[in-house]
This record gives sequence, structure tokens and C-alpha cells, in this order.
Amino acid sequence: MIGTYRVLSALLSYPTEEICAAVPAMRRALTDEMLLGERALSRVIRILDEFATRDLYDLQERYVLLFDRTRSLSLHLFEHVHGESRDRGQAMVDLLRQYEEVGLLLDARELPDYLPVFLEFLATLPLERAQDQLAQPVHIFSALRKRLQKRKSAYAAVFLAIEALAARRAPAAEIEQLMAKPDEDPDDLEALDRNWADEPVTFGPGAASEGCSRVDGMLKRMGAGKPAPARGP
Repeated sequence: MIGTYRVLSALLSYPTEEICAAVPAMRRALTDEMLLGERALSRVIRILDEFATRDLYDLQERYVLLFDRTRSLSLHLFEHVHGESRDRGQAMVDLLRQYEEVGLLLDARELPDYLPVFLEFLATLPLERAQDQLAQPVHIFSALRKRLQKRKSAYAAVFLAIEALAARRAPAAEIEQLMAKPDEDPDDLEALDRNWADEPVTFGPGAASEGCSRVDGMLKRMGAGKPAPARGP
């Protein structure tokens, strides 16, 4: 298991007491592996410090405003390239097949393209393969990082780390194409209503969840030094 990927997965999940309590274990995982350069590592440590010291409700409110109420910051990767088209459903089927090959089974309420789940999958792979897989959507991570930097959000550090781990840098043209899409203000309720007017894509019999229970269990295993078992539907 690659601990660094699991830490980034936890940081991009909805903040919980379990995640905040696991900050020391996450810090150890990062420093033991030293996969991140000094710049990226120091910034991730800074957001870990926020998880350890800030009020939990403040952390949760910040998360919801950014990732739940701002479609341009969605953590569902295929939404940025496929939107609500049929292509997104097929892409998720293909990704789910890769998860099953390594024994990672999602429950009915988890979407395969949810970034924390994708990072947990990468944590099960050999390092070089994980870096290659991470490089495929790297232009999405770059665009998200730029949007978060524009908001002066600490979460930009997580995406900076993801970019640093990828096997290649994103071509500028691909980033610019994503950046040209609307980047709404989460406080503009009328704009939000327009952007979320369509029914969200569902995958399987249930809707997407935050994946919190999976991440909380992952963190408990991290503290115990045990690998994450596959979980059935």
C-alpha cells in the first residue's frame, strides 16, 4: 500500500472526527515514504495542521462550499470531461473493471470516478503504475488546483501534491480547455440552481455518497499498519 496516496484520499474526503484524529498517522506516512518534494510536502503538512487544529464544523462547511456546492470543483473526475453524457457511464464501467481486478469492490452508493476512491485504488498498485494512472487525468488536477489557488484555498496543496506524483505534467492546452468552462460562485444561488438543474448521473442502484465510511476505515487500518481489504457491495 502506498501511504501517500491514502493520505491524499483522506484529505479530499468529507472531514470527520476520525480523519482529524488520524493526522499524526498521516504525517508519519508522508515522511516515511518521502514521495513528495519539499515544496509539496510542506504544503500538505500545512493542511494537515489545519485538520488537527481547526473546528470540525468549520472544516466541514469549507468542504461543502468548495466541493459539494461548486460544480467546477467537483471531485467526480469524469464530470469535468464527459459532463452528463453517456460517455461518462461507459468510462465509469471501464474504471470499475480496473478496481475489481485488484479486489477493490465499491458499494452501491459509491461512484468509481470519485477522486478519493480513485486515489485509494492507486494506493494498491505498484508505484510506477500508480504514477502512470495518475497522469491520465492530470490536466483535471491542474485545473482544480488553479481554481483553488484563485480562491486562496489550502486544498490547492493537495492537488499540487497529486500533480507532483503523476508521471507527466499536463499540457497547457488541455488545462486551458478546462479553465475556459464556467467557474461559479457557490454563494450565487441562482447560478447554482441552473448548473445543478439536470439529474446527476447515477451508477448502479444507489446514488453517490461521500465515501466517508470507507475512508474512516482506511485510516483506522493505516494507524494499525494493516492493508485495506476489499469491500463488497
